[in-house]
Amino acid sequence: MKKDFFTNILFFMHICTALLGIMRKIYIYLLVVLVISTKNTVLSQDIHFSQIQESPLFISPAYTGFFNGYFRAIANYRNQWSAMGNPFKTMALQVDGGFFKNKKRNAFLGGGLTVYNDVAGVANFSILSIGLNVSGIVKLSKNSAFGIGLCGGPTTNNAKYPKLLFSQQFDGEKFDENLPTGEYYSFRKFTYTDVGAGLAYEYSTKKISEERDYVTLIKLGIGAYHINAPKTSFTTASDYRLPARFTFHTTGLFDISGTAISVMPNVLYQIQQPARELNLGTHVLYRFKNGTKITGEKKEIKAGLGIYYRNKDAFIAQLLFDMGAFAINIAYDYNISTYKIATKGTGGYEISIRYNILGDALFSQKSEYKNTK
Repeated sequence: MKKDFFTNILFFMHICTALLGIMRKIYIYLLVVLVISTKNTVLSQDIHFSQIQESPLFISPAYTGFFNGYFRAIANYRNQWSAMGNPFKTMALQVDGGFFKNKKRNAFLGGGLTVYNDVAGVANFSILSIGLNVSGIVKLSKNSAFGIGLCGGPTTNNAKYPKLLFSQQFDGEKFDENLPTGEYYSFRKFTYTDVGAGLAYEYSTKKISEERDYVTLIKLGIGAYHINAPKTSFTTASDYRLPARFTFHTTGLFDISGTAISVMPNVLYQIQQPARELNLGTHVLYRFKNGTKITGEKKEIKAGLGIYYRNKDAFIAQLLFDMGAFAINIAYDYNISTYKIATKGTGGYEISIRYNILGDALFSQKSEYKNTK
């Protein structure tokens, strides 16, 4: 017993020593960036997804591999403000999993990949980002676990610049694209390196019954993106730097004992100066089929409705179908901001498809790294 205990401790130290050293430097720098960014007015804001629960790696790098299972892949698509023409289109892929994960080890590594492409406007302004994630996750007790994560990778910005029109090209009646733009600097494609970091914590308990285990779970996550303040500019004349984005997230899963109903609330607060975003709401889930507790051959099948509110922006309705290994979530934003005059209330729709190789076919929160056997 003592040998296994010390083996687990040494293994976790090897995983996290390098991460902790880097994280300490990053978070000192992160605080400096936060202070600086609050003193400057900037006009940039990251992409966001209405489906909070389906965008974990864009909320905190510490969520990498921090789930029940061995492998997870999520594909996202968002179409926003189509009523205005040339809508914002965002596509993303998140892939992650756990390494060195087994019942005898209290710590393991997480690894992942994120890709997103955002295209908007007549000139097709585009952002293509590719990121690699790494995390260290350790069991703190029978019911709790802690994770720390880092992410980084290249981001490329581009556009079809000839499609842009400027005030100098207005001849008094219409825009003439053949007239000179009056711009002194030519536009360009540019690429920068982006860095992020995060922390996560999970606490869960189970009420044992013959048909299934009823789970109560709470998860907290903190993320920080663009903490290296990368320089972003479409011209050589600008030295604009992308402000850091900070995320604060909490979610839960509460099975109602003796029923087929579960509640899954989510709250996400993001800051990217000068923008702030609060998105909160909950899913109510109904299980059509329980997993077979004895054999573990059958997976749970459930569906749910979600109602969310993004502060001063939109009401969001969501429909979720979860078949264990596969899940699909559909969302629609109804715009309530002052912009609704132009959009006539239409915001956008969003679709996500998730594939899991679960750690246990029966209980969505029974993770091997929490097993005390």
